[in-house]
Amino acid sequence: MKSALTQIIALVKKDMLLEWRQRHALFGILLYVFSTVFVINLMVGEPEEKIWNALFWVVQLFVCVNAVAKSFLQESRGRLLYYYSLVHPRYFITAKLIYNVLLMTGMSLVSYICCIIFLGNPLIHPLYFLGVVALGGVSLSLLFTMLAAIAAQASQNAALMAIMGFPLIMPILMLLANISRSAFIPVVQPGLPGMFLLLGGMDVLVIALALILFPYLWKE
Repeated sequence: MKSALTQIIALVKKDMLLEWRQRHALFGILLYVFSTVFVINLMVGEPEEKIWNALFWVVQLFVCVNAVAKSFLQESRGRLLYYYSLVHPRYFITAKLIYNVLLMTGMSLVSYICCIIFLGNPLIHPLYFLGVVALGGVSLSLLFTMLAAIAAQASQNAALMAIMGFPLIMPILMLLANISRSAFIPVVQPGLPGMFLLLGGMDVLVIALALILFPYLWKE
């Protein structure tokens, strides 16, 4: 019996290999990011700081839906049954979480670069904002991975994920927008450590729920 770490690494490598084999979907997401930011530039030019921040996180939301949410929706029932016979469900969902975190972190960096190029650079603390972007990519990917795992067991996958995702994603987006606001001002924003702790706590809660609920979902 292989160790848990070996199985998780093998599953992550499998997802990477499948993503590369179907790289047209990956390139399609990159084109989506580029074209979305370019259209925003055509419509509003270089927006002011608050609008720039809001537009960035809206772009991030839709990028996450396209990049991460498909991780379970593209898995067939037969393939999931095959995985069920090979690995523990907690190892499977852990591998999905890790892979989607890596994928969304990369996509977040692409979105950041595109926004800087097309929408200007109003950032006073660019390295701080880059760290928040990476943290936001992790938070969004964790939540949408769990939602995709739940929606994959239902017949109306996309609709169910949209219904569940809207009330859950709003607090995370509001937190990320407030945390990232400090990158546009020269002074330290009050209550910033508490917001970071709250965001980290929500990430831990999402991971715990995924590890607890997914084995029961996979039995269905």
